[in-house]
Amino acid sequence: MISLKIISMLEFMNKKVSIIDYGLCNLYNVVAAFESMGASVELVESKKKISEAEYLVLPGVGAFKDGMSLLNKKNLTSEIINHIQSNKPFLGICLGMQMMFDKSFEFGEHNGLGVINGDVIKIPSIGSNMIKHKIPHIGWNNLVLNENISNNFANLASNNDSMYFVHSFMANKINNDNILAHVDYNGIKIPSIITIKKSIGCQFHPEKSGKHGLSLLHNFLDL
Repeated sequence: MISLKIISMLEFMNKKVSIIDYGLCNLYNVVAAFESMGASVELVESKKKISEAEYLVLPGVGAFKDGMSLLNKKNLTSEIINHIQSNKPFLGICLGMQMMFDKSFEFGEHNGLGVINGDVIKIPSIGSNMIKHKIPHIGWNNLVLNENISNNFANLASNNDSMYFVHSFMANKINNDNILAHVDYNGIKIPSIITIKKSIGCQFHPEKSGKHGLSLLHNFLDL
């Protein structure tokens, strides 16, 4: 009898995932997560490779300014934007999600990729109950799906899926149609999954989020 794991690996054995290696992320867990599903994974750092990508992933940890600076230095931004606007599957993880917006106010004001209207601000240090909480937001939190979402990503994740977060800044001033899910952090609604065309941004780390994170990556490869 063939196991479900083998069936899953066979399902994605012809899927090619290109992960952008621009010098600001430990890529091991992201690569391992996709390879565990049978996908072929390649680390890319050139315009040509990005232009050839089927499924493109932009991970990232650290400061917005540094991330955009490295992408610009490698002359990758225009090709990433072209991939997204061409309606090809794209996944931005943590900082990779934040760089999808117009700009960030982390350590100054810095322009992003601008594929989704909105900006990135520091998470308020006081919640709706007027009690201070820890910044950064670290640990597990449950997704709350946008009940009015009607796009192709409606089945990407489920209500109350628990995901792992590590971040001090959050997306802000976003059109509600682009928000698939948020989490509640002491009364503050933090956009956690954003979508446009066939592109997804996750504020959390799906590659570190156990079965729910792997389920999301599985559904991404199903696009």
